[in-house]
Amino acid sequence: MPTTTREPSAPPAPAPRAPAPRPATWGALARRAGPWLRGWALLRHAGAGLVAGTSVLCLALSLLPLATIVLLGRVLYLVPHSFGREAVAGAWEQLLLVLTLAIGALVAQQVVAPLQAGLLETIGRRVDRHCVGRVLRATTSHAPLSLLEDPDVLGILADARAAFDRQSRSPGEAAAAMLPLVGRYAQVVGASILVAVVVSPVAGVLLLGTALALRAGVRGGMSRFGAIWDGLTAQRRRTGYVRQLAITPDITKEVRVLGLLPWLRERLRTESLAQLRPEWAGRRRVFFLPFVGYGLLGLVGGSAVLAVVVLDAQDLDLFALGVALQAMMVPMRFGVHFPESDLQTQYGLQSLESLRRLEAHLVPGAPGTGEPAGTGGPGTSEALAHAPTGVVRFEDVWFRYSASSPWVLQGLDLTLEPGTSTAIVGLNGAGKTTTIKLLARLYTPTRGRITVGGVDLRTLPADRWQRCLSLIFQDYARFELSVADNVTLAPTSQDDQGALDAALRAAGAHLVVDGLDDGPSTVLSGGYAKGRDLSGGQWQRVALARALFQIARGAQILVLDEPTAQLDVTAEAEFFERFLAPGAVDAVADGRPITSVVISHRFSTVRPADHIVVVEHGRVVEEGNHDELLAVGGRYAELFVLQARRFRADGDPPADAPVVGIPDVIDAGGFS
Repeated sequence: MPTTTREPSAPPAPAPRAPAPRPATWGALARRAGPWLRGWALLRHAGAGLVAGTSVLCLALSLLPLATIVLLGRVLYLVPHSFGREAVAGAWEQLLLVLTLAIGALVAQQVVAPLQAGLLETIGRRVDRHCVGRVLRATTSHAPLSLLEDPDVLGILADARAAFDRQSRSPGEAAAAMLPLVGRYAQVVGASILVAVVVSPVAGVLLLGTALALRAGVRGGMSRFGAIWDGLTAQRRRTGYVRQLAITPDITKEVRVLGLLPWLRERLRTESLAQLRPEWAGRRRVFFLPFVGYGLLGLVGGSAVLAVVVLDAQDLDLFALGVALQAMMVPMRFGVHFPESDLQTQYGLQSLESLRRLEAHLVPGAPGTGEPAGTGGPGTSEALAHAPTGVVRFEDVWFRYSASSPWVLQGLDLTLEPGTSTAIVGLNGAGKTTTIKLLARLYTPTRGRITVGGVDLRTLPADRWQRCLSLIFQDYARFELSVADNVTLAPTSQDDQGALDAALRAAGAHLVVDGLDDGPSTVLSGGYAKGRDLSGGQWQRVALARALFQIARGAQILVLDEPTAQLDVTAEAEFFERFLAPGAVDAVADGRPITSVVISHRFSTVRPADHIVVVEHGRVVEEGNHDELLAVGGRYAELFVLQARRFRADGDPPADAPVVGIPDVIDAGGFS
């Protein structure tokens, strides 16, 4: 096949973006009420029966102190009528009954409180389970990968994750805390009514007004400080990273050998102070002088109510006086922090808003709804049953990661024939891995299109197409789980055992498993009992087995990005001879034609491929099989000879390589 050389044409100017619609102005009240309404809406995910029962319990727990106040007031009234000259028949028996009821009310509060806490915890965890599902859907199913690399989005994601890691208050905690908060309001209203009944309506209204004013001050201050906290998202993310770094075992060797502990301590101190100093300043500004004013307001309001009680004291009996004095203290305590609800609702609702902002950024067509369209997607079997098939073509594909970044692909044309093996090779930064990311629908071409069987990939649901691929990147995931879990990424059944064994053998990972005490059940981490740490080459074989297992499960296209980067030269050559040869994956493909794509920086090892593509400056500059490309004597031949010499002791090229000049402009930085 002749050498293919194409000059990129200038890409068209990007179409002007339509102006973003202005958010509707709901007013300050609506903005403050919105998070609370959304918090209430979350409670449906905890179960109607549980929420209803807990609500009744919270209301009962809030009213029991009022019942105790009334009963103790009655005790004060009955005491003088039960003893001495003023004793009244039957008063003693009534006193014992009322005192028993008062003690019973106190005991009931102590018994019900732990039960309430347990039920609220259950509600919170059920709601959080739903919210974690929303985070997973947004980040792993719906989000364009480019957005997950955006600093603003990463800051929002860090806040959402911190809540579910219990480093901050979670949406579930906020939703659950609303129930006892309602009980608090019911309690203050009930206490004010008691004062209004036994003293005067004026005293009751004055008491309720003072309590609500104090409460507004508490929550208003928390809201203002919450805005300060929210504005420190980026700094909190940096501080959290350094704090986590300081307790990460992976860097222990570098810390000890390089003497990094003093640097790490100072860096943690610097980042922590960069976060804490604005927090401290904001806390003083929000909570100091304003709360002096609210304290004075409480003093004035309480004194006024007490004055009314004193003026009416001559008309009050011991029952009314006892109830009034005790009931007054309930609203006066309404201006303090509520440990069961205040922090939970303030910061938990902020976590919920972070989740909504995350969804607004990441979920197309469903900004902040919390119910992204298409959640769940088709299962693997359903997706593969309706999967597109045929030739995959990159047609004049241009791509760059942002409008300000350089072009990575510049008019790339590439054809992947079904049932064939294709090797993509080139220098660092040529665009090889980006090509694979576009094939996997992790990004969308800026210009041009990718088709499969003539169908534009952009018209297909991403999850449906991705189920057709079995893809392992250079930075593949290493899970601290068993070998079987690392390969299958799902619970294995008896039916999967044959496919698991075949994938391990095809990848050469069976040699790794044979040396493990518990075989495929061995946890791949030395931090667990009977666990084992693997070398880089052993891990790479496990990752290859993962890719081959997905082929056994029905994937049609096998894509490996630098699959042998951590294998030695001999093992690498052996792998490519086996993987790129005809019928290489028959053992796991069950006779289906599999399209294989491999990215490699070592030209000398991809000779068995049916089709070799040389990518440079974001476009295909040569393509053909090994013999054709050597015969042309172009870029592939130059780089093949250069690399072959590196692995021969005498410095001579292989016998099948032509004598070609090696340009001085070969990139000294290596290949990828």
